[in-house]
Amino acid sequence: MKLSHFHFDLPDELLAEYPAENRDESRLMVLNRKEQTIEHKMFKDLIEYFDEKDVMILNNTKVFPARLFGNKEKTGARIEVFLLRELNKEQRLWDVLVDPARKIRIGNKLYFGDDETLVAEVIDNTTSRGRTLRFLYDGSYEEFRKKLQLLGETPLPKYIKREVEPEDEERYQTIYAKEEGAVAAPTAGLHFSKHLLKRLEIKGVDFAEVTLHVGLGTFNPVEVEDLSKHKMDSEELKIEAPAVEIINNAKKEKRRICAVGTTAMRAIESSVSSSGTLNEIEGWTNKFIFPPYDFSIANAMITNFHTPKSTLMMMVSAFAGHDFMKKAYEEAVKEKYKFYSYGDAMLII
Repeated sequence: MKLSHFHFDLPDELLAEYPAENRDESRLMVLNRKEQTIEHKMFKDLIEYFDEKDVMILNNTKVFPARLFGNKEKTGARIEVFLLRELNKEQRLWDVLVDPARKIRIGNKLYFGDDETLVAEVIDNTTSRGRTLRFLYDGSYEEFRKKLQLLGETPLPKYIKREVEPEDEERYQTIYAKEEGAVAAPTAGLHFSKHLLKRLEIKGVDFAEVTLHVGLGTFNPVEVEDLSKHKMDSEELKIEAPAVEIINNAKKEKRRICAVGTTAMRAIESSVSSSGTLNEIEGWTNKFIFPPYDFSIANAMITNFHTPKSTLMMMVSAFAGHDFMKKAYEEAVKEKYKFYSYGDAMLII
C-alpha cells in the first residue's frame, strides 16, 4: 500500500486538547470485523465484550517528565531540552533534542533550575536537532534522577498548544504505569479507570503486562510513498515469562486476546515464534506494521483515533482491514469523535 491511501481530512477541532472528565467515560467506537458493523458506546461499556479467561495485554511503560527548560551560558538564551534516552548511567549521558538547535554547539553549557544546580555540557551532535549531553552533577544517581523529575515537565504531544497543567502529570499516564522510560504515553490505556479494571478483574478477565518504552520516533511522519521504504526508530522492549504464559495459554484455548494500544501490539508482534506463539524478549524493536499483515497473537485491539498518514493509523488499518477502517474514520469525523492522545477510543474485535 501507498502513503496516499492513508490520507483523510481531519478538522482541527477534533484534535483533543483535554482528556474526558472521567477516564472511562470517553466515547468508544466498536468495530466488528466479521459482521462489518460499527457501534457507538462509552469506554466503560468495554466490559460487555469480554468474558472470563479472556486476556488484555497492557503496556506498563511509565512516562517520565522529559521536557526541560534551561539557559545557555553567557547569553542566557532559553533552550528547550527534550530527553530521549539515557545512554550511560554512570557518566550521566543522554540523547536529547534541543530547540532552538542553531544556538547549541559542542562545548556549550546549559544551566537548569532557578538555583542552576544542574548543569549539562554538549559533547556531540547527533542530528540537526539532536545532541548528546553530559549532566554535571556530583550527587548520587538517585539524587540526579530526583532532580530531573523535579525540573522536568510532562511531555504533552506537540499538537496540544496549551500550557501543561498540573492535572496532566496524572492524566497523561496510565493507572498501571510502572516501568519508567517512555517519552509519550501508550494512549489507548489512558481510558482505563481503577473501577473499570476492577470490574474486568471480577468478571475473570486476565491481564498480561509487557513493556515497550514509547519514543518520539513513533510519531515521525512517513515521508516516502512506498511504505516498505519507511524506517521506524527502535524502541526498548521487554516481555517476561508470566505474560508469555498467560498469553500463550489464552491462545491455545482460543480466548479473546486484546492488545491495549498500538504499542502493546507492536511489542507482541516483535517476539513471535515460528509456531505463532509468544516468546520472552528483552531488547529493541523497530518493527513497522502496515497492510497487508498477518497478526499472530491478538484477535482484538483497543486504540485511539490517529492522525492521517501516521504509522499508528497504518497498523490499525492492517488489523481492521483498510476499507473497513476508512469507513470507520469517515464515521468518526461525521460523529465528531475526538482524535489523538487525549481523544476517544476504538475497540476492534
